[in-house]
Order: sequence, then C-alpha cells, then structure tokens
Amino acid sequence: MTARRRLRSMRTRLLLFIGLALVAVCTAMALTTVFVQRAYLYGALDERVQNSVERCLGGAALQPEREDDLGFLHEQGHPTGMVAARLDDDGTIVSAALVEKEYATQPLTAAQTAALKGIEADGSKHTRTLPGLGTYRITAVESDGIRVLAGIPMGDVQHMITGMLVAEVAIAAVGLAVAGCVCAVVIRRQLRPLGRVAGTAVEVSRAPLGSGVVGGLTRVAERDTDPDSEAGQVGAALNRMIDHVESSLSERQRTEERMRRFLSDASHELRTPLASIAGYAELMNRGTDRIEPVLAWRRVSAESARMTGLVEDLLLLARLDEGRPLESAEVDLAALVAEAVWDARAAGGDHDWQLELSLDAPALVNGDEARLHQVIANLLANARVHTPAGTRVVAVVEANSAHCVVRVRDDGPGIPPALLPTVFERFTRADASRTRAGGLEGGSGLGLAIVAAITAAHGGWIDVRSEPGRTEFTVRLHVAGADAAPAARRVDQWSATSSR
Repeated sequence: MTARRRLRSMRTRLLLFIGLALVAVCTAMALTTVFVQRAYLYGALDERVQNSVERCLGGAALQPEREDDLGFLHEQGHPTGMVAARLDDDGTIVSAALVEKEYATQPLTAAQTAALKGIEADGSKHTRTLPGLGTYRITAVESDGIRVLAGIPMGDVQHMITGMLVAEVAIAAVGLAVAGCVCAVVIRRQLRPLGRVAGTAVEVSRAPLGSGVVGGLTRVAERDTDPDSEAGQVGAALNRMIDHVESSLSERQRTEERMRRFLSDASHELRTPLASIAGYAELMNRGTDRIEPVLAWRRVSAESARMTGLVEDLLLLARLDEGRPLESAEVDLAALVAEAVWDARAAGGDHDWQLELSLDAPALVNGDEARLHQVIANLLANARVHTPAGTRVVAVVEANSAHCVVRVRDDGPGIPPALLPTVFERFTRADASRTRAGGLEGGSGLGLAIVAAITAAHGGWIDVRSEPGRTEFTVRLHVAGADAAPAARRVDQWSATSSR
C-alpha cells in the first residue's frame, strides 16, 4: 500500500509540474500576444492622431491671425469624438472643442479643458482622461507660430485589447483543462506498468527471505518488461535482480547443506577411530586377559594413524581453501607418474598396471612435487580400491607446447551417474556401487576432493568421464614457462570445469 501511495503522490507531483509548466507557457504566450497587439494598435492610433493634428494644423494655417478659430473642425474627414484646441504662444489653451459628428462641434467644458493643460507642442504623444469623455491619445504641434492640439479617443483600442486578453485567458483556460485531462490519462496509463512493478517489488520485500526459503518469488509480468519503455526496463531489471536473489539463496542453501554434511561426516570419521582408541585403552587399563596388549597397541596405533591422516587431509583442504601458495619448482611429470605407478603396483599386485607416454614436448610443469605426486597417487589408489581384482588401470602422460595431461583410466564397473556430479565433493563415497578390495578399511571420502583442490591450486583443470567398463580421470596442467594461472588459485574455481 505504501508503494501505491508513493506512486499516486509521484503522479500528483508530475501532473502539478506539468500543469505549472503549461500555465507558465500559456501565460508567456498570452502576455507576448497582448504586448505585441497593444504596441501595434497604439502605433496605429498614434499614426491617426498624428494625421489628425497635421490636418488641423493645415486648417488653422488658413487663418493664422485668429488664434481661437476652430472652423477647420467643420471640414470633412475629422473622426467623431476627436477633440481639438488652439494654443497661444505661452501654450495656454485658447479654445477647445469636441467633434460630435461631421460638421458639428461642441465646446469643451472647463474641466475638460483643464485636463488638456501642460501638453507641449513638440509632437510627443500623451494619454489624458477627459471628464465625461474618457481616455484620449493627444499630441500638439507647432508651425510658423501656429499651435494646434488634437486627440482621438482610446476606448475602441482599449476595448479591443481587453477583449483580446479575455479571449486568450478563456482559450488558455480551456486548453489547460484539456491538456491536463489528456496528461492525466497519458500519465496514468504510462505509470500503470510502473505501479504493477512496484506491487511486485512490495510482494518480494514481504517474502521471508531470511528463513532460507528458495523459489516461489513473484516476477514482473512479461508485458511489463518491454525494453523499449522505461517502466519495462525497470521491470526487466527487477526480474533479473529477483533471479540473482534466488540464485544467491540457492547457492547459500547448497553451501549450508554442504557445510552441515561436511561437519557431520567429519565428526563421524573422527568419532570412529576415537571410539576404537578409547575402547582399547580402557581394556588395557583394566588389564583384562581377553585381549593381548600387542594387538591392542596395534589397533590403537592404526586408528591413531587413520585419524592423523584424516586431520592432515582436512588441514590441507583448509589451507588450499585459504589460497595459500604452494611450493613451486620444475617437476618432470612423466617421471613422477612412473614412480606413482610403481608404488601402486607394489600396493595392488592383483591389478594390471600400465603406463603410456605420448610426449611431443618435455612433460615439465611448475608446481609442488609432493602435492602433484599426491594427486597421481590418490587417483591410482581410487582406481585400486574401487575396482575388483584383475582390473586394468592405465596411466597416460601427454605433453605438448602448452599443456601436460595425465589420464588415469580403468575398465572397472564405472561410477554411478547419480554420483558423478558430486564425485569431487568432500566425503563422497562410492562404496555402495563400486566393489572395494577385500579387507581394506573404508576411506574418508576426501581423496578426490584433495585431487581437485591441488589441481586447481596449480592453475589446472580436472575432469571425469565414466560409464560401465571405462572410467577416466583427466588432469590438465600448464607446462613450465607457459602462461598459467597463479598457483594460489582458490579451490572453488575448479568446480565449473569439473561439472562438464
């Protein structure tokens, strides 16, 4: 409701602004028209006054010896309502009369004559109000000692200007009313999509985002996302923002779920050896004969080593997550893989181990030799543990001028499709679907996560493809001297590549 009130307030302010602008424009146009017409009409009136006074001066010049003679007013052509007067040498009015109609005059009263005093015979125009007659435009001229005054009433001009002003005000008022109605309709129609967008924003703001609920957020309708309009651009931007919010919430939820699962798995993995150590220690403290001390110490030692390995793996992943740089030196990847294959053959003699080299260039990379050895060893151990006896495991090393590639493939039963997208996540196990070598302890599920993290820390990529009868892990690294990403790259950068 608040958004709608704000929209109505904005619409009201917009209409008020447009109304004031229209009033200002109309007022300026009306005043300009009035001033121009007034100047034109006054100019025409002054020209008539000038013609009349010159005609009167010509008539008075016929009898220069009679200063009070106004006989020239009886001539044809003088406008009705004109006043005329004769002045002496001092500028005093000697006689004055009003032309009532053609050939008929009427002397001015004393008050009317007094209103004409003070006008110099210099041809300048004056405006005077004569009692009982109205406002006149008057001028006086002199020629050869003859001084004549003439004036024409301004009533017609004033009435015309007043009428024109009234007409323009009426027209402007009607125009403003029509323009205001049209603007109100247009603005209401144009702001209607913005109102719907605001309503959507209000609904989204009321959604319980803090509760972690993902999805179901209201979107702006497609009709209100037209990129050719400003409101449509706002609607489209709001939809994109809502998409970002939902994706961020989904990512946060996935992160929280991974963290909860990680803590649960880590707690479970650590609790198992701790429980074994505590149990054997308790039996040894009791001095019972049901268990030999040597066997107890062996189990305690084995469980301690298992727990130590798990803690070290977790510590390594934490350091890689922090982006700590690894040691960097030139490493011969072919020799390193060959050594790892020999170690794997010694640990799993019941598998068929093979090494293939396809080198178009020296297989030299910059990195931490111990960590790279751990990558290859973990991949080979993963193939040994999760495949039955007799499985062929092939380690392939390829090198060109830009990259070194290590492929570890086996012809075992393969990784279940449902497990494949999360195979590089921590504490992911395939025990339920892939055969384990008999007699081996369960793994922690961190081996492939460590492989992916170390590969990413070296600026490389890791990929896996699997189907029944063929599983292949591919590690791709930059050769020494090539443009490579910094070794301190964070682990989360490999996730986009590993999901291909």
